[in-house]
Amino acid sequence: MAILENIRKRTTVLILIIGLALFAFVISGVFTKNNLSGGKTGSSVAEVNGDEISINDFRRKVEVAKNRFGSSASSMMVVNQVYEQEVRNAILAQQFEDLGIDIERDQIMNYIKTIPAYSQNPQFMNESGIFDEGKFRDFIADLRANSPSQYELWLQDEQSIIQNAKQQTYFNLVKAGVGATLKEGELDYKLANDKVDIKYVRLPYTSIADSTISITKSEIQSYINDHKEEFKQENARDIQYVYFEEKASVDDVNAVKEETIKLLDDTVEYREATDRMDTIAGFRNTKDLVDFLDRKSDIKYDTIYRAKKDLPTSFADTLVTLKIGEIFGPYRDGNYFKVSKMVDKKENGSAKASHILISWKGGERAGANVTRTKEEAEAKAKELLAEAKKDGTVFVQLARDNSDGPSAPNGGDLGYFQEGAMVADFNDFVFGNKVGTIGLVETEFGYHVIKIDDKQDVYKIATLAREIEPSEATINTLFQDATKFEMDAISGEKEFVDLAKENKYEVRPVNKIKAMDENLPGLSTQRSIVQWAFKEDTEVGNVKRFSVNNGYVIAQMTGKYEEGLQSVEDASTTVLPILRKERKAKQLIAANKGKSMEDVAKDNSVSVSNASALTVKAPTIPGAGREPAVVGTAFAMNVGDSSDFIIGESGVFLISVTNKQEGPKLENYSTFANSIKTSNAARVNSAVYNALKEAAEVEDNRSIFY
Repeated sequence: MAILENIRKRTTVLILIIGLALFAFVISGVFTKNNLSGGKTGSSVAEVNGDEISINDFRRKVEVAKNRFGSSASSMMVVNQVYEQEVRNAILAQQFEDLGIDIERDQIMNYIKTIPAYSQNPQFMNESGIFDEGKFRDFIADLRANSPSQYELWLQDEQSIIQNAKQQTYFNLVKAGVGATLKEGELDYKLANDKVDIKYVRLPYTSIADSTISITKSEIQSYINDHKEEFKQENARDIQYVYFEEKASVDDVNAVKEETIKLLDDTVEYREATDRMDTIAGFRNTKDLVDFLDRKSDIKYDTIYRAKKDLPTSFADTLVTLKIGEIFGPYRDGNYFKVSKMVDKKENGSAKASHILISWKGGERAGANVTRTKEEAEAKAKELLAEAKKDGTVFVQLARDNSDGPSAPNGGDLGYFQEGAMVADFNDFVFGNKVGTIGLVETEFGYHVIKIDDKQDVYKIATLAREIEPSEATINTLFQDATKFEMDAISGEKEFVDLAKENKYEVRPVNKIKAMDENLPGLSTQRSIVQWAFKEDTEVGNVKRFSVNNGYVIAQMTGKYEEGLQSVEDASTTVLPILRKERKAKQLIAANKGKSMEDVAKDNSVSVSNASALTVKAPTIPGAGREPAVVGTAFAMNVGDSSDFIIGESGVFLISVTNKQEGPKLENYSTFANSIKTSNAARVNSAVYNALKEAAEVEDNRSIFY
């Protein structure tokens, strides 16, 4: 009471302290954001050639996209996809403005007609099954008058349609300038059909050990400087981490098993309501399985009959042999201990069937394209029934070619279904006949030519399940272990890796993380770790603990890469093999200069080989691999000529041309010219946009907001 009295006396002071704490929290958040973004804040998620992409508009589009994708995509996947689309729209919009590209109403409608979601929607079709502009316009007018929220969504779709229509117009303009002459067609033909035969000797690079070639850092740096475009790098980070996973210990597992066993038999408990000791039925004897499992099981009672294939694979053989009322368990299935009781069995309770549906005009759910009368439908069905019963007839193909049902593309296959799932007459035929029977049934949907493919027994099984979870003691121990490792790692007395090894923890490295990454190997979605790694004040060697699903992560920053050229160390894995190859080529050529092909082969213990029918389009030499420089040189030589040393992909070569053969002359090369034109046109969309994006100045501010 004395403590409470002191608190009351200091109420004003407490309010001031709480207020200051809240203020400090808010200010801390502001500075954290600033640090994360490198000190820059603003209202744009990106700038494209100086044009801002508003964060507010961007967020609205992200929300719309999230609703569209549902749970199939993570938040960052949606953000990144919307971002790429917005950058694309901004880059192309600038082109549209420069070129004066705009879209009229009739062009918008023409584009809508190319969208299946609209053009193939029965709601917008006329009696002939053709898209009706009037119906579509009436639909939009109705939305505007009676459903403002839906109309707003349409306006967003309309903007997307306009943007896509402009893009189509723009790319079509570019494609109009893409062509190929007959000479280009002829060249393409010759590259594939002119052939050359050669005799050659190859001195492979592998004949000189890598260890004998010394490459300096300055040589690597010079190569990087001469090939800057190949060695550009983005901002990236390396981290390593130890994962402390909340998982059940051996004692926890045994405890859950014991708990499960105790629930099998009756217990005597005191009931306050009756003021007496009552016997409580266990799983073995309970008369009310639904109530018992609702109260005692982590998986509720499943009243559905299941086929053997739907039961736990490792225990299905045992479960299906249980007698009604008999139990099996406890057994471990994944992260549960289970005890199962056979409640009921149905022999042939599930069937698999295929059908050919022949509907008639006016019938239930008949498509708009169905014009036959009921009599015509019956006649056709009987004709197909006779065909289906013939030896050698493939029912699947017959269904694909003739069925009006939605299962036609699957050969009429309806899969497995239980009794009562289909309309009465269909159901009675399938469950009243043997597997392999083919017959005809009429329902409100039409005439069905049915083939019974298979039948299975089904079982109703009640399962008591208890989830295996870490105990509170295990969780507390894990927290203590993670905290101790964190503090020891921060102290720096021992290296992170040595400390983990000493405690028998696994260290997992993750290299070249990008600023907008979210998935880390072994951890899945961990955006907070990535954001920490890219904060301005996070330095190499820093350690931080993160609470993640099912445990904790102790992470350490191990590398930082700034945008620009790769360092010598990072580029060396790429550059060293290139420089070694160049050095080896010089050594091999110098050691064999002036020798004949035969002498080179003899002195280097290699053989003179032959290769025939080589083409420029397929420059692969048997025994040597792909060698475009060698084959290209051969085509530039005359028959009987011998070459100097050629630096190839796998070694240095000496060659002589033994034969050249031109492809048969054609009267016209238009086919090949058209093929080139089609191929070039197909690349226009991606090639043009990639070129525009490469030339654009794009400032990406996503990491400030996400």
